[in-house]
Amino acid sequence: MANQEQLAILRRGSDVWNVYRQVHPGSRVDLRQADLRQAVLAEANLNAADLFGANLAAANLMRSDLTGADLRLAKLTGADLRLADLRGGNLDAADLVGANLEGGDLRGANLQGVLLVGANLARADLSGCRVYGVSAWDLYLTEAKQDDLIITRSDQPEVTADNLEVAQFIYLLLHNEKIRDVIDTIGKKGVLLLGRFAGGRLAVLERLRDELRKRGFLPMVFNFDKPETKDFTETVRLLAGISRFVIADITNPRSAPLELQATVPDFMIPFVPILEKGEEPFAMFKDLWIKHSTWVLDPIRYPSIDRLVEVMDSEIIEPAQVRFAELMARKAENLRIRDI
Repeated sequence: MANQEQLAILRRGSDVWNVYRQVHPGSRVDLRQADLRQAVLAEANLNAADLFGANLAAANLMRSDLTGADLRLAKLTGADLRLADLRGGNLDAADLVGANLEGGDLRGANLQGVLLVGANLARADLSGCRVYGVSAWDLYLTEAKQDDLIITRSDQPEVTADNLEVAQFIYLLLHNEKIRDVIDTIGKKGVLLLGRFAGGRLAVLERLRDELRKRGFLPMVFNFDKPETKDFTETVRLLAGISRFVIADITNPRSAPLELQATVPDFMIPFVPILEKGEEPFAMFKDLWIKHSTWVLDPIRYPSIDRLVEVMDSEIIEPAQVRFAELMARKAENLRIRDI
């Protein structure tokens, strides 16, 4: 438990606390399991303090010196840690969900098992941090320094990465065979279905999805009718990038032109366009087809979903598989240089 005398002094504010630290420079600071919720501790000298299990949720720790502090299991949810000095600090399993660490110095800190969901790490220095087991989701990392992040436990050979969000994924690849199998399966079997769920188009996409499943593929359906967000196009790009081929329903398109223009030029994978009888491709489709005909197949016009399913193997899957193999062979070719 916390030293009650020290806790009472700290609660009087940073100025009083810092004077205490100056007068007692060698005193051990024991704030274990202290309740410091919403405490105003800006610029406080908490260097080497024992804050094990302390509750600092929503506390103001801006510009505080926490160098070498023991913050294991500390609750720092929503805490203001802007410009805080956390160099070498031990934050093992601390809760930093929604915390503001903008501009903070975390060089060499132990972030093992830390919850960082939604944390602001813009312009923070994370160089050399140990990030094994960190929960790094929805982070703000603008201009953050992320050099030499250690993604393994202290008892394992060190593996480093230079991106916090990528670090947790790399560790999973190294130590979770199932994850590797999933990624390998997606690369071999993933098929992205692009289209609309309105106007009767849902039945077409569902039928194609079911037929692909029967053939051992992993269909991923993207619904253009959902509200567009800033990451709408990025979602399509991500799914396309992990697919073996793409089937794009361009019948009466609304969003398809935009999304195809954002994906086709950048992904060297087969695109199979389909459209219902009586419809014509959108105006700019021909330009995409001409410029990228190496991987954009000729559109298939079908009279009914039953007929489309009937010829699915011969007109969609087989041509897409052949084109995929051709593209892989092309990528494997050595660059030919002509001397003149």
